[in-house]
Amino acid sequence: MITLEDWALIRRMSAEGVPKARIAQQLGISRTTVLKAAGSDRPPKYVRPTGPTSFTPFEPAVRQLLAKTPDMPATVIAERLGWTGSITWFRDNVRRLRPDYRTVDPADRLIWLPGDAVQCDLWFPPADVPLEDGSTPLLPVLVMTCAHSRFMLATMIPTRHTQDLLLGKWDLLRQLGAVPRRLIWDNESGIGRGKRHADGVALRVKVS
Repeated sequence: MITLEDWALIRRMSAEGVPKARIAQQLGISRTTVLKAAGSDRPPKYVRPTGPTSFTPFEPAVRQLLAKTPDMPATVIAERLGWTGSITWFRDNVRRLRPDYRTVDPADRLIWLPGDAVQCDLWFPPADVPLEDGSTPLLPVLVMTCAHSRFMLATMIPTRHTQDLLLGKWDLLRQLGAVPRRLIWDNESGIGRGKRHADGVALRVKVS
């Protein structure tokens, strides 16, 4: 499944008349995926397959208990409802339901310490960049933002391939003059998706 950024980029490029085959080549994805994204007016969204499980008959009662006591431990709920199956499976399902009954703290704030993290993103200019050979490819710009200070650095790179992403990253870190504790990427395929990292990417990089 493509990311929200890829979907938005495909929609924009398609609206500007860029051929589907060229979009697929530039983004490193199949032409079929490009066609589906260009024809969809909604961003991609993962939908968990639905179907009855051993937990399904217990879910209404679990919801009733969580509505009254959102922080009730899963083990207590299981005991009250007479659950005899896997407690790990039961905990996973209670964990899935619990956020529906917890109120959001309006004073909650995410605080970043100096040097803690840098957010890495790709930005695509609204116009193609002419090169010396006469071609006008869609070149990505690697943008790195320091989470604490919001200081930003950027450099244009040739492709979204791993080697160019890493070279661009090290060039910006050299300009920054320091290395943060974490580099955060939003499921960039050249870096990794979920818990899977691309070849050559250090495990200290966080992919979210």
